[in-house]
Amino acid sequence: MTPTVESWFHLHPSPLGDILIVTTAVGIVTLHPVHDAVDEELLHVARGLGAAPERAETDAAAAAARQLDEYFAGARRQFDIPLDWRLVRGFTREALRAVRDIPYGETAGYGEVAIQAGSPRAARAVGTACATTPFSIVVPVHRVVRSDGSLGEYGGHPEVKQFLIDLEREARGQDADE
Repeated sequence: MTPTVESWFHLHPSPLGDILIVTTAVGIVTLHPVHDAVDEELLHVARGLGAAPERAETDAAAAAARQLDEYFAGARRQFDIPLDWRLVRGFTREALRAVRDIPYGETAGYGEVAIQAGSPRAARAVGTACATTPFSIVVPVHRVVRSDGSLGEYGGHPEVKQFLIDLEREARGQDADE
C-alpha cells in the first residue's frame, strides 16, 4: 500500500498551455504541460502519492512558475528548484539525472544518455524514462533525440519538443549575437 503523501497542485499558464505543478514538502513531485483533462492528470498523481493533491500555490510552485517564465523568456538556462524524486524508480532515475547534464540548446541521442547513465545498452530504457518523466521541461527530456538526429516523440506531442528545442536554440543564437 502506498503511504499517503500530502501534496498541492497549481496550474501555471505558459506558451505551451497550462503547466501542472505538484509539490510536496520535499519539492516538485511532478511538473509538465497538461494535454489531457487536469482531473485525469491529478488522478494519476494521486495514485502515486496515495492521496489527491489539494489546490494551492506553495513556495516551491511559485519558484517553479517564476523560473518557467524566465525560461520561456529566454533568460533561464537551467532550473534551480528542489525535486521530489519519489515517483521515479530504478534506471529511470539514473537516465533522468544524465539528461540534466545535456547543455542548454543542445541535444543528445538516447544511446548517448544511456552511456552517461552507466548502461550503454539501455537506449530503449532511456526512451521510456523520457516518455514517463514526471519532470518535463525542468529535466530537459526534450533535448534527447533519436540516433539519426530526428526528434522522436514527446508524450505524443512532438510539436512541443520542437518548440522547446527552437526556443533554446534561438536564445543561444541571441547570446552569440550580443
